Amino acid sequence: MWVMILGDLFFFGCYFVTYMVFRARSPERFSAAQQHLHIGIGVTNTVVLLTSSMFVALAVIAVRESEIRRARRLILAGAACGVLFTALKAYEWHREISAGFTVSDEFFGFYYVLTGVHLAHVLLGLLILGIALRDLRDTRRQRIGLMEQAASFWHMVDLLWVVIFAIVYLMR
Repeated sequence: MWVMILGDLFFFGCYFVTYMVFRARSPERFSAAQQHLHIGIGVTNTVVLLTSSMFVALAVIAVRESEIRRARRLILAGAACGVLFTALKAYEWHREISAGFTVSDEFFGFYYVLTGVHLAHVLLGLLILGIALRDLRDTRRQRIGLMEQAASFWHMVDLLWVVIFAIVYLMR
């Protein structure tokens, strides 16, 4: 799992640097396009993912304390936040595309790729949380290591979103 996480961080880091180079070349165009993003949706998505991270961290603690029923509920709450994030992102994309903001604009090209690859990681994270949840349902398995690995991946996804939010929504 750590190899995958470090690989993803490297991949996203390279893309963040590329985004920053292109942004530095056309700061006015990027800033003008950026004004069309809805900051409220970005803030909501950030709060939703950070809340999901809290639920997943608490699930790890619950597993360590052998509170399996509580851990299952917490994983489900974290996953529900991931589903909400996905729905909000779909709404935001629909809103932007309906307004005519497509990949033909340099800023929105970066925006859709960054948020799209991140969304793919959210969906993969939901699958991984589902596997951890399934593992907790089988009393013979209940491996803390799997739960910790799932949580590590989920926290990496949240960390990436915080950086995306900062450079795409906030940085002017």
